[in-house]
Amino acid sequence: MMKVFAHRGFSGKYPENTMLAFKKAAEVGCYGIELDVQLTKDDEIVIMHDETIDRTTSGTGYIRDYMYRELCLVDCYGKFEGEYEFQRIPTLREYLTWVKDTGLVTNIELKNSVYYYEHLEEKVIDMVREFGMEDRVIFSSFNLVSINKCKKLLPEVPMGYLMEARMDNMGFFTEENGVEYYHPDKNFLTEEMVQDCHAHGIGVNVWTVNKKELMKQLNNWNVDGIFTNFPDRAKELGLEK
Repeated sequence: MMKVFAHRGFSGKYPENTMLAFKKAAEVGCYGIELDVQLTKDDEIVIMHDETIDRTTSGTGYIRDYMYRELCLVDCYGKFEGEYEFQRIPTLREYLTWVKDTGLVTNIELKNSVYYYEHLEEKVIDMVREFGMEDRVIFSSFNLVSINKCKKLLPEVPMGYLMEARMDNMGFFTEENGVEYYHPDKNFLTEEMVQDCHAHGIGVNVWTVNKKELMKQLNNWNVDGIFTNFPDRAKELGLEK
């Protein structure tokens, strides 16, 4: 049975990448949570998808230009303005403090392919080690060089190559680089690509899968996991793990 990761938490019904969305995902039931990390001006590891705060908060500007104490003043309501109480942008430390007692696995996406944060890899790895979470995290990024770097620094933790365009022979490519997972966009994945990855011992976790029919199809293809904004839908189908 495929693993179900709540994409940015239960982001289909709650503000994405907030502690509220993470806790609601845990309540509904899922294998793990996917989140995104970046660095503030004062090197705090914060959880947010976009490089700017414009789309998901009451503020504007780039994360890298703000001190964390300044970011604490913006409301991270996303597309749910006025529907929930004030949501502060969480730090990775705050999240790990909560998740370490839940049993959930966390996919940490390093958001460093548009803007490269120097030493983001080392800072995240140090914090994962501090919390003793090496056996309950996966690292992923569209920046494949960054993932290769993480693999060298933290070889015991599984890594995933994120892809938003088709690239053939990903099973061979991923295996050759000592990386464990291929994380493709659902829109170009084929069953043959899944089989190729599995033939090379590579797991396949697919994003972002929100429709029940696609969930069932991917389960039939034996993908290893999906990232979904609606973990409740996978639970309704009996697909959660």
